[in-house]
Amino acid sequence: QVQIVESGGGLVQSGGSLSLACVVSESIRNMYAMNWYRQTPGKEREWIAAAIVGGITDYADSLEGRFTISRDNAKNTVKLQMNDLKPVDTAVYYCNGVRYADTPYRNPSYSWGQGTQVTVSS
Repeated sequence: QVQIVESGGGLVQSGGSLSLACVVSESIRNMYAMNWYRQTPGKEREWIAAAIVGGITDYADSLEGRFTISRDNAKNTVKLQMNDLKPVDTAVYYCNGVRYADTPYRNPSYSWGQGTQVTVSS
């Protein structure tokens, strides 16, 4: 059973920055993609960023270039650098991996962790 632990959330003022981290209990080297998602109360969890093998990254249009995803296969870690945060970014943020067998790359392969809460005040 793959375990995923997210951290780094908190309360920040609008325009501020946060860096989220996700540690996975098994090697992510062979995972096709590592993704970040977020969810607000009453809404479905939405995909926001992907780090795909070969150094390819992809982002939801709503991020407007403010977030950067990175993966460290040696440390089984995925990070999300969030800059110029806005109140609409307030959500619980989750990480998940995608096996080659489960592509397309936005579909998570594993059980969800607890996530990390990000709250942006105006």
